[in-house]
Amino acid sequence: LTIGTLAEKTGLSKSGLFAHFGSREELLLAVMDRGQQEFVRLVITPALARPRGLPRLKALFVAWLGWTESADLPGGCPMIGGAIEFDDQPGVVRDALAAGQRAWIDTLTRAARQAIEQGQLAPATDAEQVSFELFGIALVVHHHRRLLGYEKARSRALAAFDALIARCA
Repeated sequence: LTIGTLAEKTGLSKSGLFAHFGSREELLLAVMDRGQQEFVRLVITPALARPRGLPRLKALFVAWLGWTESADLPGGCPMIGGAIEFDDQPGVVRDALAAGQRAWIDTLTRAARQAIEQGQLAPATDAEQVSFELFGIALVVHHHRRLLGYEKARSRALAAFDALIARCA
């Protein structure tokens, strides 16, 4: 995303957009902030209405899949796309992406811990491993759907979720 491409898509002038954002970095930070707000609204908030434990963990995961499939995100998940672009570029954009990803991982880990506390997963279950594997599943779904056009990505992801939970039950 550049100020030039945004100007072209919106019909606004580059100078007007530059005056508003100041730099590509500020534009990217604003896009990420808006993306994170939408992610909370569409993924996290509805899932938090579900009971603690497995219902909430599954709701988080399923809503996350829906987020990455959304027609409103023509480039896929902006945080995954940004992470791919900026993972080896130090600076505030990378730092903001990493902070958002850490917060999401913490949310998944907390939901897995709650499932352990509710007795829905075995006491020996490693909640961090569960969130790690869920993140891996989501990344491969994003890759397979976006790059490979694999139509079974969602059903495979849900089967992998079920297998992970069964292994930890």
